[in-house]
Amino acid sequence: MTASWVVADQLQPADYSPVRQSISVLAGHAGRDRWIVTAALIVVGTCYLCTAYAAAALTLLARLGLVIAGLSAIGIALSPEPVHGSTPQHLAWTAVGAIAIAIWPLLAIRTDAPRWATAGWATGIVVGAGYLVLLGWTFAETRNGTTLGLAERVSSSVQLCWPVIRTWSSAASRSPAEVDSYMSRVSASSGCEQHSSTSPGDGGASGGLT
Repeated sequence: MTASWVVADQLQPADYSPVRQSISVLAGHAGRDRWIVTAALIVVGTCYLCTAYAAAALTLLARLGLVIAGLSAIGIALSPEPVHGSTPQHLAWTAVGAIAIAIWPLLAIRTDAPRWATAGWATGIVVGAGYLVLLGWTFAETRNGTTLGLAERVSSSVQLCWPVIRTWSSAASRSPAEVDSYMSRVSASSGCEQHSSTSPGDGGASGGLT
């Protein structure tokens, strides 16, 4: 996502200011080569949805948060800003997506993880607080601020990182409870298979052969 707006920034008219104007302008009807940021939004949204589906180690709330963030990213791409102003659909998708990704570190906390692990409550609160500060900065800039573009770019670049870090760490290290649960299911499955292999019908067949 960051690479898309860095490239798209270079293709805009001289009067475009990445510090003052939002990323949405790049994907809107007023932007040049708007397909660059539009495609990036769809790719990012699709990645969020795929991660929510595949990352079973994440909490249910974290996966739901990724679904909301993913649908919001795609919704933003499919409801571009007009040349002047914005639309209710675009503003709604933007607001929902921004809130979802800002609170996502809190949704991804696991109570059974060490507090300073990536899934721990202390880490989640610290990262979540930082994300909420970024969200507050961006929201404040929408109220006639002069650095909305800067706030959006810093916030989006930083906030994209934690879902990646958190998902990779969860995949690399399962909690003891999850390992025990998995081993219990394997043992139960093995027991069923062993029971079926020594059923009375099989024993009778063996006796007949002897």
